[in-house]
Amino acid sequence: MELSDASRVLAGILLISLVTVESGGALLLRIVRGNQPATPVQQTFFRAGHAHAGVFLILALVCQVLVDVTTLTGLAEWVARAFVPIAALLLPGGFFLSVTRRGATEPNRLVLMIPVGGVVLAIGLLTLGLGLLTA
Repeated sequence: MELSDASRVLAGILLISLVTVESGGALLLRIVRGNQPATPVQQTFFRAGHAHAGVFLILALVCQVLVDVTTLTGLAEWVARAFVPIAALLLPGGFFLSVTRRGATEPNRLVLMIPVGGVVLAIGLLTLGLGLLTA
């Protein structure tokens, strides 16, 4: 099977993006070792953001290959191809950015990125799933 140009380019970007997940892991290691101060809320949100980022980036890679075996075109193809990677930015971004303020004990309004990311993820997955079922 040969990847489309769109899948190849997005897969390359997604693989490079996984390096940012590594840096998040390094931050978590510093927090766990006590070398980086963090409140309990920050620890929880950073851990959740890190986990979601890694899982969603891997899922986005899988989706690139799957989009190529559908008959989706136009907008539907791009929703199936791009919404999971977009969710991989929005959801973890909400976890991280909502508690970055030093000493944060509760998330700020950027926590709204989390449910928005969930909706974007669902739309992308439903589009791809339906595209696979109708191919």
